[in-house]
Amino acid sequence: MHKEAKTQVTKRLQRIEGQVRGLTRMVEEDRYCIDIVTQISAVRAALRRVEEEVLRDHVAHCVEGAIASGNRADQRKKIAELMDVLGRADR
Repeated sequence: MHKEAKTQVTKRLQRIEGQVRGLTRMVEEDRYCIDIVTQISAVRAALRRVEEEVLRDHVAHCVEGAIASGNRADQRKKIAELMDVLGRADR
């Protein structure tokens, strides 16, 4: 990963980690179920944003590098990996 992307992703994941700890406290404190579900949705949305950022960096770094290399096997591999992960993301 590029340095700035890695820094951003790390910060976001640390925030998400805090959100998950907060969820644990909410469950332990018998908070209202809908409040817990609302926070779970927020964590999922935050994880999706991290996923998008990692994928954006992957395309800009790894896929672009494979294209620039001219190595057709590497290009096919990177595109296949990307398609596989995007296909799994919808499940």
